[in-house]
Amino acid sequence: MNASITLSSDSITISTGALRPQDVVAVARHDAKVELGAEALAAIESSRAVIEDLVSDTVPHYGVSTGFGALATKQIPIELRAQLQRSLIRSHAASSGAEVPREVVRALMLNRISTLATGRTGVRPVVASTYVDILNAGITPVIGEYGSLGCSGDLAPLSHAALLLMGEGPVRNAEGVAMDASEALATAGIEPVVLAEKEGLALVNGTDGMLGMLLMAAADLHVLVSIADISAAMSVEGLLGTDAVFAQDLHALRPHPGQRDSAANMRNLLAGSTLIEEQKAGAHKFTRVQDAYSLRCAPQVHGAVRATLAHAESVAAIELASAIDNPVVTHDGRVESNGNFHGAPVGYVLDFLAIAVADLASISERRTDRFLDKARNHGLNAFLADDPGVDSGHMIAQYTAAGIVSELKRLAVPASVDSIPSSAMQEDHVSMGWHAGLKLRKGIDGLARVLAIELLTSARALDMRDGGLGSSKSSPVITAVREAIRTKVEGPGTDRFLSPEIESVFQLVADGSLLAAANSALDAPLA
Repeated sequence: MNASITLSSDSITISTGALRPQDVVAVARHDAKVELGAEALAAIESSRAVIEDLVSDTVPHYGVSTGFGALATKQIPIELRAQLQRSLIRSHAASSGAEVPREVVRALMLNRISTLATGRTGVRPVVASTYVDILNAGITPVIGEYGSLGCSGDLAPLSHAALLLMGEGPVRNAEGVAMDASEALATAGIEPVVLAEKEGLALVNGTDGMLGMLLMAAADLHVLVSIADISAAMSVEGLLGTDAVFAQDLHALRPHPGQRDSAANMRNLLAGSTLIEEQKAGAHKFTRVQDAYSLRCAPQVHGAVRATLAHAESVAAIELASAIDNPVVTHDGRVESNGNFHGAPVGYVLDFLAIAVADLASISERRTDRFLDKARNHGLNAFLADDPGVDSGHMIAQYTAAGIVSELKRLAVPASVDSIPSSAMQEDHVSMGWHAGLKLRKGIDGLARVLAIELLTSARALDMRDGGLGSSKSSPVITAVREAIRTKVEGPGTDRFLSPEIESVFQLVADGSLLAAANSALDAPLA
């Protein structure tokens, strides 16, 4: 399918094509409004007509006139089919555990609406339009983190959203206040939907939650891999390293696109650095044969993260263009069972990204550690302490980074290699993609904190090298980054309460301020 999404100042219009990744992020995180286009409504009506023709058929049709999963052999009388739909949703809304963040739930809801809009699911237009109204009203179901096995998609999480559509279950309104769905819908002027044949399945068979987590993770990683280039460049500068290893012709010998982009970023970040130039001549001439791997190989590692991210985004793009349901209404009017709901494609790349996240944090922590070791930091105080022994400097900041990296290594163990059979062995191989997404989200948070600690540490080291911003020997770009950090954290001095300083730099990373500061000093943004 071709993308057919338009973003106006007011809303995102969903047609029969694929959502764009930025649209999902806009709705999930920034409450952008959604509307169904005329083409989508026509497609929904067309496929519903196919289902209506099967309602009275004496031949059983899965999801239309039968039970579900291992109970698919039981044909259900017409007078019990509304109860069948209610029972499906109520029984499948069985999540447990900590509440899933609002942005994940909104991404899940939007992705399901997008599949309904393809016209391949057989729901009535009122189902899709009511779902849109609920999303636009900012109402979200309360969903626990446990329940999805990632096969038949994200059954339990999607069932909680369908329960909300029926006017049942615990929810939060746009202000985050917990209440019953019936109260939230009534306040918003939205009528609950009484589900008809096939509609329960159409609402719960999809990879929508794991896909939403993948798209938001990709958006975050685009920022963080550029932040990693910035922090690495600051570490090279602060540790009196060389920029010779980032030369364009060297990276042309191994032309991975991500590596090429990271090396170019490093060159641009370090351009005009007095500290780097001092290593090339005179009394401070660079005499080490070569820098440590964590400095010298930054483009290779950061570039591999970029390559992994590109692959994950290619999978996400296909998933966004997919109509995932079981059974599905084909373009020629057949209603066919299928296995397109299996989460393996998404689960694999979620796990792949968790590996990349752990390694990106690991190389960053190694650079932080070098600053603190007097035998390796080339003339700086031990632990960057003001008065070593009396002061501990950033000793324990490195412990924090190390503890996070250790956790990220555990989170890098793939969820998608596990499978627990369910539904009386009917669903005997599952993807665990939902849990791959949840652990990736935790990994990304940890990565941002590890990078923040490297930035905090390298900024302190550079201040100790050149006496602070008033006499900065850093490149213009790194000077701009140091200035941004110094708006939140004081320069070197005796030991202070360190946790708030780490949090302040983490917030600069998380809200995009630090990347914006770097880009403002460049002719073109970092790749």
